[in-house]
Amino acid sequence: MVTVLDSIVAAISAAGFSFRGAFHPAAGHPTPDDQVPDGTGTVVLIGNVGSSMWPYFEAGRRDEPDALDAWTRRALAELVSDLGTLCNGMVAVHPSDGPPYNPFQQWAMRADCVYPSPIGPLIHPDYGLWHAYRGALLINEVLDLPDPDTRPSPCDSCEDKPCLNTCPVSAFSPGAYDTKTCANHLATPKGEACLAQGCLARGACPVGQGYANIEAQNRFHMSIFRDKYGG
Repeated sequence: MVTVLDSIVAAISAAGFSFRGAFHPAAGHPTPDDQVPDGTGTVVLIGNVGSSMWPYFEAGRRDEPDALDAWTRRALAELVSDLGTLCNGMVAVHPSDGPPYNPFQQWAMRADCVYPSPIGPLIHPDYGLWHAYRGALLINEVLDLPDPDTRPSPCDSCEDKPCLNTCPVSAFSPGAYDTKTCANHLATPKGEACLAQGCLARGACPVGQGYANIEAQNRFHMSIFRDKYGG
């Protein structure tokens, strides 16, 4: 039997995204970590894993500011329109909505099997650090959800923590990230490897190597980061 969630997951995949889990806010009365509107029955996380979304973005992108965010908003608006008759009430929200901003990392840790890594981004037991969250669907109905994935963080059994000692400018330390040093390095010839391969500290993680971003994707994200935080 195809459930409502099955149909939503299929539509998310057809739009080029990945289903990144779902959760029920606390009995209709959100806790501080939920920060979802009263009456929300289910929160469905939408994102990408590796480079699976990249061809869809390349095909639909426009020459506009914040091109990825703008394309994502159009794609999720179309997704909500297509799914409108499936659920009683559905809206899309985005990490860039705000301020105040939606707590996507807290939502992700409720919806998905992810944990904070030593360098900050959330790590998944399969995808490693090669994944992201692009939006969420807030649905009035309380949908049936699969049992949660309760595997432990892969960082718990990682003794060497190569992510902490690979950065060529030592931008990472436990609990801290020197964004300016990192961004300024990207603006130098020595930063070419980071532009092409993505964050070398991220790439040093042994988990999820098969999901690493392609070079065009890395250059897109790293160049935006360089321009935003460097100088």
